Amino acid sequence: MKSYLLVTGDFARTGGMDRANFALADYLARQGQEVHLVAHHVANELLAYPNVKFHQVPKIAKSYLFSSPLVNRMGCILAQRLANVEGRVLVNGGNCQWKDINWVHYVHAAYRPHNSTGWLHWLKGSISHRLFLKTERQALESTRIIIVNSDRTKRDLMERLGIPGQRLHKVYYGIDPQVFYPATQKERVALRQQLGWPTDKAIVVFIGALGDRRKGFDTLFGAWQQLCASPDWDAELVVIGVGAELTLWQHRAAVAGISSSIHFLGFRTDVPNLLQAADCLVAPSRYEAYGLGVHEALCCGLPSIISIMAGVAERYPLQLRELLIPNPENAVDLAMRLQNWRLNKEHYSQLVSSLSQELRSYSWDDMAKSILQKIENNILGC
Repeated sequence: MKSYLLVTGDFARTGGMDRANFALADYLARQGQEVHLVAHHVANELLAYPNVKFHQVPKIAKSYLFSSPLVNRMGCILAQRLANVEGRVLVNGGNCQWKDINWVHYVHAAYRPHNSTGWLHWLKGSISHRLFLKTERQALESTRIIIVNSDRTKRDLMERLGIPGQRLHKVYYGIDPQVFYPATQKERVALRQQLGWPTDKAIVVFIGALGDRRKGFDTLFGAWQQLCASPDWDAELVVIGVGAELTLWQHRAAVAGISSSIHFLGFRTDVPNLLQAADCLVAPSRYEAYGLGVHEALCCGLPSIISIMAGVAERYPLQLRELLIPNPENAVDLAMRLQNWRLNKEHYSQLVSSLSQELRSYSWDDMAKSILQKIENNILGC
């Protein structure tokens, strides 16, 4: 039995890196390994394993920023103990200064967040960004093995931080194919009835935090205004996510007179059902290391109009290139692509089916196995 230490903020089934870390921890636990988890929160499913040990770090003022020194300290203390028994330590980005294995889900050096909700949020964002830039660079400069979630992330680390390519190993995220899959027409109708959605209108979904402009909701809002000006536009927009700008966008929708076609649902735990009931996903992100939400939508068979800057865009075959947004700032272009999708809705649904099947064939367990294989190959190559 080997010992593993994983260090991150949370191990949960929701969220991008949280879901990925949960999957790796769950796989290791089912293999009978001794698994140590340093985090603020761990899902009950993991705590039920007798070989999983949770080393909880308090979340000061509910802030990852304020709590980051405690995560680093706890991680380093336990990492030193495991090093004495030849255990393996996997950290995430700059959250723990340990030079064994680093799994990078987001490159702070690749994007500077923009916040327009007041100077306090701006100040906190600026301080956070500077700290994360510093800890990210320190953690990655001499780490032996770096796992990345896309070629986009690999390029960013090479170009922004000067990390040698031979230290970077790409492993795409997996999926639970029993949860994210294309619903039948009968299932879709039933889901829409449960959700109170119309069955005679196209439903477009946006998933993302509304705390800053990284996810590009402002661009989508501008495009939606243009589309709603046409009497022929009959689609409705469902927005899943919370953040400091949520009330701002609700107010702007009311002022613009388009509240009836935009539904802000806030945080939801039934995302698989929402995706299976929808017709299309839009993600005009300004920066996205990968994009698990898009991945999940594609697995549900949804044509997804996304920024070419997202890591998941590299998974798109040539026949789906029209769904890639070349400039996430261009609301006019996005409106045109949405209009084109609406006019050719069934065509794009058929085109995306092969990519959907391909993504569903690679599970979270496949991802975990691939990560462990990369680590093992690196050890043997030393």
